[in-house]
Amino acid sequence: MAKINFGGTLEDVITADEFPLKKAQEVLKNEVVAVIGYGVQGPAQAFNMKDNGINVIIGQREDNKKTWDKAVADGWVPGKTLFPIEEAVKRGTIIQYLLSDAAQMMVWPKVKANLKKGDALYFSHGFSIAYKDQTGIIPPDFVDVILVAPKGSGTSVRRNFLNGSGINSSFAVHQDATGRAMERTIALGIAIGSGFLFPTTFQMEVYSDLTGERGVLMGALEGMMEAQYNELRKHGHTPSEAFNETVEEFTQSLIRLVDENGMDWMYANCSATAQRGALDWRHKFRKAVEPVFAELYNSVATGKETAIVLKANSAADYRVKLEAELKEMRETEMWRAGSAVRALRPEKRKKK
Repeated sequence: MAKINFGGTLEDVITADEFPLKKAQEVLKNEVVAVIGYGVQGPAQAFNMKDNGINVIIGQREDNKKTWDKAVADGWVPGKTLFPIEEAVKRGTIIQYLLSDAAQMMVWPKVKANLKKGDALYFSHGFSIAYKDQTGIIPPDFVDVILVAPKGSGTSVRRNFLNGSGINSSFAVHQDATGRAMERTIALGIAIGSGFLFPTTFQMEVYSDLTGERGVLMGALEGMMEAQYNELRKHGHTPSEAFNETVEEFTQSLIRLVDENGMDWMYANCSATAQRGALDWRHKFRKAVEPVFAELYNSVATGKETAIVLKANSAADYRVKLEAELKEMRETEMWRAGSAVRALRPEKRKKK
């Protein structure tokens, strides 16, 4: 591991310099990685590992035609590299459990019944283990229980792998039954294309992940955008102007500067008017949302958010209700304006 200074705190991280792909391939040379689930993370991690020379098979429910057919269309061959879940678990030595959190709970009896001594049970989210009292997922003591959690969607995991940048991931060992759990974990983290790996625990991963998704990464971001857009429209600004000042400039310009050099650099390279206003209003916004984040973190840590997720995602009509909520967002004026703005980008016009 390498010691890196993060804001004055030294932390251990692992990169391909300390654990090169060749070493990961050596660690995993006799393993069969069974990727269970072909939804969000499954395809990306499976293809990245396959491209890195790892023996990968897919486990998916045959009655879920949408994802089964997608796996077939992607080149996974039924009976050779694509199997029903129980069969894939039997054939695998590392079981990547990448179904949705609610689906993991429902399928767990089938997975548990087919685990073998010395297998590794791999997660990309601490949810099922950290909230075992609610999920009922308690692995047997004869398997390794490990985690590699990419800090991005499956789309980003694959895209970053293909462009050579990789995506940062956290890792953890919850149970070491074989004495090889740590090297298996790191090897898998490198094999799926992680830019660097940093240590966590199952509990800390899920607490930070659920807070981040509901907060800055998605929930807070959309809520703040809606509030600003609506305020601009209320005062007579056009939809295109309100969208450009709320979303387009953020996604197409400013966030890229933050990504490259940090927020202070972005501030330093904006107009003096923007600098002054941002520096002053930053504190007002922080103070306004601090109570909301305290409430959010408490809801995550006490398991309240977990109960909401499991109840909602287990409902028979969940997909129908989800589409209705997404449709409502998609059809707001802000995102309809966004669709028109995106269509006007130069790269979009060139394709026409």
